Amino acid sequence: MLRIRSLVFDFLMYSTMLVHGVLLSPLAIWSVDGAYWVAKAYCRIVFWYLKVICNLHVEFRGEVPKGEVIVCSKHMSFLDAMMLMYILPRAKFIMKRELIFAPVVGFYALRVGATPIARNKKGGAVKSMVKSIEKGHEKEIGQTVIYPQGTRVLPGVTKPYRVGAAVLYDRFGQDCAPAATNTGVFWARRSPYRKPGVAVMEFLPIIPAGKPLKEFLVELEDVVESNSNRLMEEAGFVFEDEPTKS
Repeated sequence: MLRIRSLVFDFLMYSTMLVHGVLLSPLAIWSVDGAYWVAKAYCRIVFWYLKVICNLHVEFRGEVPKGEVIVCSKHMSFLDAMMLMYILPRAKFIMKRELIFAPVVGFYALRVGATPIARNKKGGAVKSMVKSIEKGHEKEIGQTVIYPQGTRVLPGVTKPYRVGAAVLYDRFGQDCAPAATNTGVFWARRSPYRKPGVAVMEFLPIIPAGKPLKEFLVELEDVVESNSNRLMEEAGFVFEDEPTKS
């Protein structure tokens, strides 16, 4: 039954993405505000599907960041990306370059000012990311969302934090809003199952601008990982004695 519910949800999610995204594209073409409205409305529809079909609810905790701030979030699922897009006033994602070619998603991501990067270019990717964000800052204020680990991570899997978040924190002199989540417990990377429960996105206390980079990265990893682990444990996830490394 879980598999059937998950299949029904996936069908509705992707078919709605196509129909909703295409029919309402004139709004996105007309203005960035229109693009955000369409994206947030789609997220709201998907959350309803999850609740009705899969008995999976979404919940937000903590103070939602506003203004120009860097949001550094744990990334475990497409769901947490939708949750950030929905709840942040003007989310602008740092995303892998391949996504700009994804139907519907790529168009809306670029329309709201997402920054695509080629992850295999390492140092060059960071420089390109900074230049793109600088251009975006000239146009409008928003919340720059970056995943410090650079990819989705399965529950219980450890992966080092990359330097990108620290570069943005230092270069733009902005506060950092860490965010923890447990979405992977219910909707894991590459999993066909959408499990019942409560998926949480929790915004943690701000890390003020100006800290030494090494100190910043240590603090960021500690607060995001410890609180994400806490949320996963609350959701019933049992950690192994020896965490798996990717």
